[in-house]
Amino acid sequence: MDPDCNSIFSRPDSIVAILFQGSNIVETMLLVPGRSQSQGTSLNKGKLKDEYLVVTATAELNENDMRRLKLVDGDKIRLASEVGQTVVACKAKKQDDLPEGMIFIPYGPSSSQLMGSDTAASGMPMSKHMEVSVEKVES
Repeated sequence: MDPDCNSIFSRPDSIVAILFQGSNIVETMLLVPGRSQSQGTSLNKGKLKDEYLVVTATAELNENDMRRLKLVDGDKIRLASEVGQTVVACKAKKQDDLPEGMIFIPYGPSSSQLMGSDTAASGMPMSKHMEVSVEKVES
């Protein structure tokens, strides 16, 4: 356990681990990057366009996870994997759309910061089911 950590809580029905470091809550969650309709539409307009950059820098979290982390739509969060980290905006999704303990982010520059370079000869880096730490970034 992290020596700066005051306590740890882990629910048996979820992969969520919660660390309290000072006043920040840091959770370990499962990141699932992928394609989305808005990512695909904005990609066709151009990777350097604002629409694409905003869409690919917005992570979707379960509304209960956001409440627990004291987040509201538009807050900035830091996602960190074994490979790297990135700061993105967050947006709440209902329980029926995204289970607790999971994060969805469209493929793009932000998700690429969290993936390794090994493609296992597929041309696409391993990107599914990555454990990431999540914490609110204070403005």
